[in-house]
Amino acid sequence: MRLFTYPIPDLIHIKLKVKIRIHPPLHISSTTGFDIIAYLLQIVQTAFKPLQMPSEIIGIRLCKGYFMSLHSDILVVGAGPAGLSFAAELAGSGLKVTLIERSPLTVLQNPPYDGREIALTHFSREIMQRLGMWDKIPENEIYPLRDAKVLNGRSDYQLHFPQPTEARGEPADCLGYLISNHNIRRAAYEIVSQLDNVSILTDTAVKEVKTSDNEAQVFLENGDILTARLLLAADSRFSQTRRQLGISSDMHDYSRTMFVCRMKHTLSNQHTAYECFHYGRTIALLPLEKHLTNTVITVDTDKINSVQNLSPEELAASVKEQLKGRLGDMELVSSIHHYPLVGMIAKRFYGKRSALIGDAAVGMHPVTAHGFNLGLSSADILAKLILEAEQRGQDIGAASLLEKYSSKHMLHAHPLYHGTNMMLKLFTNETAPAKLLRGLVLRAGNNFPPLKKLITKQLTG
Repeated sequence: MRLFTYPIPDLIHIKLKVKIRIHPPLHISSTTGFDIIAYLLQIVQTAFKPLQMPSEIIGIRLCKGYFMSLHSDILVVGAGPAGLSFAAELAGSGLKVTLIERSPLTVLQNPPYDGREIALTHFSREIMQRLGMWDKIPENEIYPLRDAKVLNGRSDYQLHFPQPTEARGEPADCLGYLISNHNIRRAAYEIVSQLDNVSILTDTAVKEVKTSDNEAQVFLENGDILTARLLLAADSRFSQTRRQLGISSDMHDYSRTMFVCRMKHTLSNQHTAYECFHYGRTIALLPLEKHLTNTVITVDTDKINSVQNLSPEELAASVKEQLKGRLGDMELVSSIHHYPLVGMIAKRFYGKRSALIGDAAVGMHPVTAHGFNLGLSSADILAKLILEAEQRGQDIGAASLLEKYSSKHMLHAHPLYHGTNMMLKLFTNETAPAKLLRGLVLRAGNNFPPLKKLITKQLTG
């Protein structure tokens, strides 16, 4: 950030807060009626032209305390994968999008490894390819998921989802793909950072949001005020923006904690994912390379010491024992990350001149590893509706448009969220009747083709 002070003849000393960016300057519209704004823009553009360093006016604050707000077409609170994907959808649309992100720029440019591998459907791959994100991810870090198996308790019986021959009407040789979360985040940022119509404000915290019939306002903790025709919340399942918009949600604390890490093993994983609902803990295996697997261990939160207190060798031996040696000897080869598990679904996905996308709309339990697919879908649905409205000269913040988005996204998200919770409730219940029912459900899945076909379609997208 740089601070400039220019003497304006016969007017007043005006301080300009200017953020240096690679992109062209944003268009600013006045809400205060000062006629000097055009002159100020010319001054800043002229000042930076010799340096070949375009500027972005974040706000103009008069020394006497008056403030002029920056106006965008769309404000997005949260520059995570969903927020960035939404912005990428609007490339070349002419719509001015501003993303507000609390994290520093360095975190967006180079997100740290967090242990999480994301399972992507074929539909998500299509979206990411269209947006240019897929090509930004190293080919050797995109892992095909060919088979999936589900086990229950101590039984060796498996519900098996074999390698498909087609997905979404096209030939396919895998159920989906596994990509590290940090690679998705980096790819999304690389695409959006090149867009002329998108600006990202990093190291920026939101204090308050307000919406009216005509516009949305975002008040930043530094005192700046941003306005837009539409406001989107994309700031996690614990979204403060959603709360301030008055949109209620159902939160579900699973009282469980997930540990994630990478392990090498002596036997090939055959690109097969395992979901093992053992008694006392759940182990999920997501195949990366043939002898490298992302290992997810879930335990009741009051039993986290049973994992945390193990040495790397003890943890690897414990996983090998739980798997009955299916992957041979195991070795921990990464850092271990742990996350408390909390699910959330909003009662509706829109408000007055506002909408929810990504985890701010639905925060899935990671048992399916498909949460990002849902978030990507939400961004895709809303962006298409906005582009259609803009092309027709309609209001992109109209209640009818936002309600249509909410209904379309809810149609898919509601059954997936509640269906996942029903499955978890059964497969983490260790009463005798539940154990019996768990085994019957796996057998029904294998022997009732319509059910297996439905689940496979969900896995592939």
